[in-house]
Amino acid sequence: MKKLFTSESVTEGHPDKLCDGISDAIVDEILKSDPYARCAVECCAAYDRLLIMGEVTTSANVDYERIARNTIEKTGYISGSFAYDKCRIDVAVHTQSPDIAMGVDRTDSKDVRDSFGAGDQGMMFGYACRETEELMPLPIALAHRLSARLTEVRKNGTLPYLRPDGKTQVTVEYDGRTPKRIETIVISSQHDSEVTQEKLKEDILTNVIKIVPAELLDENTKYFINPTGRFEIGGPEGDSGLTGRKIIVDTYGGRCAHGGGAFSGKDATKVDRSAAYMARYICKNLVAAGLCDEVELQVAYAIGIARPVSVFVNTFGTGKLGDGEIADIVLKEFDLRPYSIIETLELRKPIFAQTAAYGHFGKEGLPWERLSKVKDLKKYLR
Repeated sequence: MKKLFTSESVTEGHPDKLCDGISDAIVDEILKSDPYARCAVECCAAYDRLLIMGEVTTSANVDYERIARNTIEKTGYISGSFAYDKCRIDVAVHTQSPDIAMGVDRTDSKDVRDSFGAGDQGMMFGYACRETEELMPLPIALAHRLSARLTEVRKNGTLPYLRPDGKTQVTVEYDGRTPKRIETIVISSQHDSEVTQEKLKEDILTNVIKIVPAELLDENTKYFINPTGRFEIGGPEGDSGLTGRKIIVDTYGGRCAHGGGAFSGKDATKVDRSAAYMARYICKNLVAAGLCDEVELQVAYAIGIARPVSVFVNTFGTGKLGDGEIADIVLKEFDLRPYSIIETLELRKPIFAQTAAYGHFGKEGLPWERLSKVKDLKKYLR
């Protein structure tokens, strides 16, 4: 049966993503000096100003304004009211609440893995499927590629009239759960005042959309490029931005459930981030090992408690074993206590800035994308 599914992505210059980028640049800078720092940093950007706010407990000497201005410049905001050297920056950061720290730093167990409790309550989700080589859903994978390409052709001078802000959207037609073709591609990119809409559309088709596999396109595929026409005013000057407001872009494009917690600006003691990464790691290895072709995993925590309060698996009927059996395997093969997650995925390293744009999943080189548990999982196949 024919079905359509759509996912979107945004460029690193989108105001929300710019805030994510600044937040994660701050986290990485702190972790370089203090791997055990506690960070929960958010940014809000609007017109000509940036507010950096949150809770940080660290021995590192942090120049928040310098980090923010460097990120804004690198992203491409070098003119206008939000230019890196013009915008006003206010910093409102204080130390982590002792009530939260008390739950993470418990000392009532001889095993540090049990003493190290979750930094908050909540549920986190992971997902993997066979639609792409990176075991991600096709719509979000393509949307990210297109938005990353928009930035690439701007920065390398291929389309020098483009500006940092932009969005992409891809609609894929499915036959059952199998992707067949692309129904629609939507691209909106900020640009300077000199380029005509006709040239912009021609250049986007030629230099950006060309990266989409030709076999997925046909004479019925629809293209909407800057469908409202002019898009000269963008970024924080045109719309406010906020850290953590693109959680679906950050994950699986709406394909699976989301617990609601954002990632950027947080150190790994926050299970919103670390447990979501672990859930992706587990799901990817389950699919790669052949235990299923598609899987969604939910884990849930109580603040201050190390072990998850629940683990739920859904393989959408593709499992070689029952979903309950696979959940038992997950609990047996993976240590889901926050301390162990941090150790397994090496999350005290300054690796987070690279995740702030174009998705946290499906990228090469990230520890939660490793297939290091496939051999251990294959033994459960009958």
